[in-house]
Amino acid sequence: MKLLHIDSSVLGPHSVSRQVSAAIVDRLRQATPSLEIVYRDLTQTPLAHLSGSHLAAAQGTPAPAELGPDLAASAAVLTEFLDADAVVIGAPMYNFTIPSQLKAWIDRILVAGKTFKYGATGPEGLAGGKRVIVAISRGGYYGAESPYAAGEHLETYLRWVFGFIGITNPEFISADGIQVGPEHREKAIAGALQSATSLRAA
Repeated sequence: MKLLHIDSSVLGPHSVSRQVSAAIVDRLRQATPSLEIVYRDLTQTPLAHLSGSHLAAAQGTPAPAELGPDLAASAAVLTEFLDADAVVIGAPMYNFTIPSQLKAWIDRILVAGKTFKYGATGPEGLAGGKRVIVAISRGGYYGAESPYAAGEHLETYLRWVFGFIGITNPEFISADGIQVGPEHREKAIAGALQSATSLRAA
């Protein structure tokens, strides 16, 4: 079994999402000692954002030589995702949505003909069957009962993205309110870590 572990927080060891994503991976590793893990830190090895040259190359236009390394990185990222049986993602909320580093990664895995296709009845996901677990950290509270619910574009966006490519049941473990105060932060982290250790093994 292969697991792809993605982190996207810029906070390094101070990151809550990294702490929780690591706990999730530890839980799955303990349950499956033979687990093969590939780790990608999107802040240590960032992907370039899409450009006109990227899109032209995807349509068959010869790419400029300087784009070669980045196109190779795109191919590697897509292969890592396609080969994985499970994907664990650390995703903090920055300004109400995902980090730009994570968006750049998503732009490399949403590829027509690889993870989705368009048919007579509309788009069809091609990446179903993978288990996706997302560790979310949010500074405030964005539940349905919150006056800030309309500003939540992290979990809602990721649910849509993975659903679009055929992964209709992604799992989310959230640490909410971590910027409200020290007690809220401590409680949120403890709850998220407990959820991580209680995950089903497979």
